[in-house]
Amino acid sequence: MTTTALNRPPLVRRILQPVGAVVAAVVLLGLPFYLVVVTASKNQEEAFSPDLSLPGQFQLFENFGTVFTDGRMLPAFLGSLLVMVPAVLGVLILGSMAAWILGRRGGKGLAVLYALAISGIILPPAVVTVVLLLRQLGLAGTAVGMIGVYMGMYLSTVIFFVTGFVRTIPPELEEAARVDGASPVRVFVKIILPLLMPVLATATILICLYIWNDVFYALFVVGGRLDTLPLNLFQVASAGLYLQNWHLIFAYIILMSLPLLITFIVAQRKIISGITSGAVK
Repeated sequence: MTTTALNRPPLVRRILQPVGAVVAAVVLLGLPFYLVVVTASKNQEEAFSPDLSLPGQFQLFENFGTVFTDGRMLPAFLGSLLVMVPAVLGVLILGSMAAWILGRRGGKGLAVLYALAISGIILPPAVVTVVLLLRQLGLAGTAVGMIGVYMGMYLSTVIFFVTGFVRTIPPELEEAARVDGASPVRVFVKIILPLLMPVLATATILICLYIWNDVFYALFVVGGRLDTLPLNLFQVASAGLYLQNWHLIFAYIILMSLPLLITFIVAQRKIISGITSGAVK
């Protein structure tokens, strides 16, 4: 018997491992998704106690229409975009520039600065302090204040992702550009930034997911003055419009999740490339 045959896993294990992975994925991901879609397709009576049974009459799109018109989804959607887009762009630009410097220069001082820069990943912001500071600055209840809060919260994430990637880029590319007379800004824009696109795509999806689904910080900072999609769902459900109307709540959740789901499907190759590129290079 050859060494290859001895090292080969038994046939049962080779079959059970992928089957077990598929079953686990179906149970952990498929069943919750199925429950949401099925409940969103029912009427109020059938959805009163959510279960896995099929609806007597499929009315998913009717529920979508009710949610969109009566649930004030369009203003909330615009509010989410108003907060998310500037926050994500600001975090990506500032975070990638800081990560470029931290990734290229050494020394104990910059090592301490890097540790402080990524400490925001594990240290949650003090909500009371943030709200009081925004009131002192006159930014409480404004989109600008909410954008600043999100940028402060997720800047550490971008720095953490991008710094490791910057260290895999050969410094000779930058040196050649400097020999040709390129300024630091031009080197960053023309050389570094295009190479960072895969990891920035990954960071973009993660930060968009955090901001798009956030209700906790939005409630304290802009609650009652600016609607976002999750904050609007919380408010209308509390007001009684969706009280015990699980079919409408789940329909709202599906509509709220569609933009990010479509973005993830379109950009999944870049996202996976950004996650694995640091290990491959």
